[in-house]
Amino acid sequence: MINIKELDKDINSFLEFAADDSVGSEKLDGPLAGMRFGVKDNIAVEGMHLTCGSKMLENFVSPYDATAVAKLKDAGALCVGKTNLDEFGMGSSTDNSALAVTNNPWDIERVCGGSSGGSAAAVAAGLVPFALGTDTGGSIRQPASFCGVYGLKPTYGVVSRFGLVAYASSLEVCGILADSVDTCRRVFDVIKGKDGADQTSVDHVPASDDAKTVAVLAGELGLKPEVASAYKKAVDGLKTVGCDIIEVELPMLDYGIAAYYTIAMAEASANLARYNGVRYGHRSPAADNFKDLMQMSRDEGFGDEVKLRILLGTYVLRSGFQDQYYTRAQKIRTAVRDEFDEVFKDADLVMLPAFPTAAFKHGDQSLDGFQQKLADKFTVAANLAGLPAMSVPVSVENGLPVGMQLMGPVFAEERIFGAAEKLAGVLPPAVCPRNVDASRIANARKTEAN
Repeated sequence: MINIKELDKDINSFLEFAADDSVGSEKLDGPLAGMRFGVKDNIAVEGMHLTCGSKMLENFVSPYDATAVAKLKDAGALCVGKTNLDEFGMGSSTDNSALAVTNNPWDIERVCGGSSGGSAAAVAAGLVPFALGTDTGGSIRQPASFCGVYGLKPTYGVVSRFGLVAYASSLEVCGILADSVDTCRRVFDVIKGKDGADQTSVDHVPASDDAKTVAVLAGELGLKPEVASAYKKAVDGLKTVGCDIIEVELPMLDYGIAAYYTIAMAEASANLARYNGVRYGHRSPAADNFKDLMQMSRDEGFGDEVKLRILLGTYVLRSGFQDQYYTRAQKIRTAVRDEFDEVFKDADLVMLPAFPTAAFKHGDQSLDGFQQKLADKFTVAANLAGLPAMSVPVSVENGLPVGMQLMGPVFAEERIFGAAEKLAGVLPPAVCPRNVDASRIANARKTEAN
C-alpha cells in the first residue's frame, strides 16, 4: 500500500488525511469497491474538517456526508482525505488557500490551478485515481488542464450540491477529477441523480449518441504558443477519429467574464453573510460587543480575495445598482445560453481551450488575480449556461500538460466521454513523472541498470 502522506510532502495536495487512511464503507461488492478518493475541502465528509481553505472554518468539523460522498461510500469507495483549494473556491491557482500552498506535480515551482487544485494534483501524482471537486467558473477544468488529468463539470443539477459549502449557488456544481475517462464515467454513474435534499437537482436523461460534428473556434484566440499548438493537435486528432469539424464564432464569450463575475460575486456576498462569528466559524477573541464581533471575526477569518468578492458583490446588489449590474448580467447569461443552443443545432460538441496558458509559476506577476479572472473566458460559459464540459489532456508542451475542454448540450456527458475516449486513442494522455506508478517504474529501471 502506498504511503500517501509521505508521497504528498512536496505537493501538499491534501489538507487532512483520514485517521485510518480511509473513511468509507466496508462493502466489497460495490461498483467502486476499494477505490480510494480525495474530496475537495468545501464538500462535507462526516467526522472530517470542512475548512474551505479558510481560517474562518479552520476548526469546523462536518457532522454529516455530502450526498455525493455518501453515494461513493455506498458504492464501496474509500475517502482518504480532504484536498486543498483556493479559499471558498475563489481563485485559479490554489495559492489563495489560507492553510497550505499546493504545487503542481509536473513542476513543483508551478501552480496546480484552481480552485480544485488539490484534487487535480492528487490525481496527477497517482495518490488517488479520482477526487471530487467543484466547478463554479472552471475550477475543475482549469486545474485538470494544468495537471494533465480529466476533469468533468456535469450539467447543472445532475449531481447533488447537498453538503457543498455554497459560494455561487446558481453556477457551481460538484464534479470529478480522474486519471482516465473510464474512471470518470464510473464515478459519474454513481453520484448523478436527483436528490430530495437538493431542490436544484434533476434526474439525468442521457443524450448518448456519438459526436459526429465538433465545432471549434475560428480566428485568433489569444492563446500562448504552447496552448495554440495543443489546440491544433486536438483539432487534428478529432479529424483523425472521424469527426467533422466546423468553425464557429462565439461573440458572447467576450461578455461572459463580466457577467459571470457580477453574478458570482453577488451570490457570494449573500452566501458568505452567514459567517459572522456567532453560530460557527472563527470568532474574534478581541471583540467585546456584537458589532465588533462580526466585523473583527470576518476581517480576521477571510482572506483578501474573499473580501474583495464580498465587497464587489454587495456593491452590485445595492439599491439603484442591481438593475444596472446584476439584472444586466443575467440577461447576458441568457444570451450566452441562446448562442450555444444555436451552435448545437449544427454541432454535437464544441471544443474550447481550458485556459490560455499552461501552468504558471507561483507568484508570476504577469498573471495576477485580475489577469487570471480574464483568462477564465473559455470556461465560464459552461457555468453560465448550465452545460456539461470536460477537460481532456491532449498534449505535453515544454514539459507541461495542456488540456482542452469538450462542451455539449445538457445531459450530454456520455457523448463527451465517447469523444474523449476516441481522442485518447490518438492523443494518449501522458503520465506525470512524479506519478506513483511512473516513479516506481523509473526507480526499477535505475536499479536494473545498476
